[in-house]
Amino acid sequence: MPVKAVTADYHGDFQDTVDKYHGQQLISLCWEKHTMFGWPMCLPVPPDMPFGGLIEKVIPSIFSDHPDFARIDWSAVQWSTSKGPFTPDPAKSLKENGIGHKQQIRFRTPGLDGYNGAG
Repeated sequence: MPVKAVTADYHGDFQDTVDKYHGQQLISLCWEKHTMFGWPMCLPVPPDMPFGGLIEKVIPSIFSDHPDFARIDWSAVQWSTSKGPFTPDPAKSLKENGIGHKQQIRFRTPGLDGYNGAG
């Protein structure tokens, strides 16, 4: 929704631009159908982090308490962003995978639909 300023010369400065995060960028992670967590989870990560590092270190640090987590078949996970479905290359960085500042990454785990199917 457009916003009209009270005065014609008003301009605001964005306070969440990537230069304010000391070499990090914000991403939001969402494990679809797993509402045990407030989601999406927003966190700072280095843009040169390999996508595999996100899978091996970051995602477990957030979601491993969920009873379904140990049952995830990572080869079957379906990934998407606001641009649509994508297949990440685990060896390439987030940036090389097209993940930018303030982008949401969603993952779906076929066959795992939340705790006791609650998703």
